[in-house]
Amino acid sequence: MHSNRLGMTAAALALASVLAGCGGHANAPAEAQDAPVTRAAAPGTTQAVPPPAGEPPATAVPARLPGLGPRTLAHIPEGTRQVLLVTGRGKDSPESRAVLYRRTSAGWEPGATWPAHNGFRGWTDDHHLNDLRSPVGVFTLTDAGGLLADPGTKLPYDRSGGFTIGGTGFEGEPLAGSFDYVVAIDYNRRTGTSPLDWTRPLGAGKGGGIWLHVDHGGPTRGCVSLRRTHMKELLRALDPGLRPVVVMGDAGSLAH
Repeated sequence: MHSNRLGMTAAALALASVLAGCGGHANAPAEAQDAPVTRAAAPGTTQAVPPPAGEPPATAVPARLPGLGPRTLAHIPEGTRQVLLVTGRGKDSPESRAVLYRRTSAGWEPGATWPAHNGFRGWTDDHHLNDLRSPVGVFTLTDAGGLLADPGTKLPYDRSGGFTIGGTGFEGEPLAGSFDYVVAIDYNRRTGTSPLDWTRPLGAGKGGGIWLHVDHGGPTRGCVSLRRTHMKELLRALDPGLRPVVVMGDAGSLAH
């Protein structure tokens, strides 16, 4: 059931209590704030069957998710059949690429490929509050929300004024509208709740509020951002019955 699971007053108090994240002011979630700062193939693919004469050749479907090493693959739940693979350009780069895969009897079929932004300072496998890096890992995707109405997702969706944000990002770009659509990345949060829920099971020092959200044209403080139209596509595609996860990090880290 889609519902507003946090009251406006509670959400406002929670957001005002933390100043670090993917936005840049007191009314934005912790890792969802973007205040300016001083800049300091996996082996094995299925073989395509030769098509009948006159038909175009079939495209090979990867038997394993490309670019992921055994350690990363081991963290993907057995029953997962939908993966958003976010691959960073480099360990210290804020630019990345996202591909939505679905597992079929033939293998992992790639869907849309989208440009993305990640943390201002890149990636880390030991994320902490305010380090301006996105956490490397495999995380479930269970809850969504936003300032705007549900665009048609199957995930629980919390529409709330608590997703309002203003100010500017690292490159002076306006942040307004960044949280119009959000999918919570289940890093240091309580699943089954609104993305605005501020529970931090690992403690506040390990950060939180890591979201997929609308891209504002620059790096984030730890979130992953996609263009507005791509966020809407993602929300409509994610299916809790497929146990979706996001696999995210720089290419070198994911290859382990």
